Amino acid sequence: MQLTQSHTAINRTFSRNSVPARPRVSRCHVVRCSAQQQDGQIARVTRRDALALAAGLALAGTVAQPANAIQGLTAGRIPGLSKEADGAGFYTYTRPEGKSGGHGVGWSEIPQYSFKVPSGWEEIPVSIADLGGTEIDLRYQSKDEGDVAVVVAPVLRFMDVGFNAKVSLKDVGPPQRVIEGFGPELFGKPLDEDDVVATEVVNQDGGLYYKWELKNRALVSATATKNRVFIITVTANARQWKKHSDDLRVIQQSFRVKQDA
Repeated sequence: MQLTQSHTAINRTFSRNSVPARPRVSRCHVVRCSAQQQDGQIARVTRRDALALAAGLALAGTVAQPANAIQGLTAGRIPGLSKEADGAGFYTYTRPEGKSGGHGVGWSEIPQYSFKVPSGWEEIPVSIADLGGTEIDLRYQSKDEGDVAVVVAPVLRFMDVGFNAKVSLKDVGPPQRVIEGFGPELFGKPLDEDDVVATEVVNQDGGLYYKWELKNRALVSATATKNRVFIITVTANARQWKKHSDDLRVIQQSFRVKQDA
């Protein structure tokens, strides 16, 4: 109603001044509204936008929550680390489902593995730029005691098998072949027999494990399940090894991978 009256008044004004009305004038006055109408439009838009924003925030909170539960860090304690230590003072790390590690896209879900660490060890970030490339799944570190890395690698680098093949470590090869095959990415250089101080072959919790002690103060344990090889390396400098070698051996010996049934 106000638009019509405003339009009529303006046409009369133009008639008195003998100025022909131009189409632009009509369009301008159709667009114009009274202050009350503008306030109403702004209020409607504001309410609509506010409702949309509130819905978006609620949805974002719902979506983000599971991601934080899997990937987030809380006060230095990571998802997967037990809340309480055992009688010997060790915590157990169990790989969380959905963890991405340093792998690129396209990796299927990785079977869970676990190992023990003393108090004070923390997970550190991994990326495809690491020495082990996309096969590095986890890094753990204590500045006072040493470093831990877990490699998850396809068995296809050793043998030609199907995508979902069930492979044991024995199928992959003997201990020396396995440790030499992974030497460059684990330690940055090739390994040979002279680098190996001791080798152990054991069956534990339904899986075959190879274990090595190397000259460069490194302990390694490996197993295989489905179509992947799992390797944990525990390394230390001379000072760390002298004070904490017993704890480092516990980490190596505690490494377990959930075997395919």
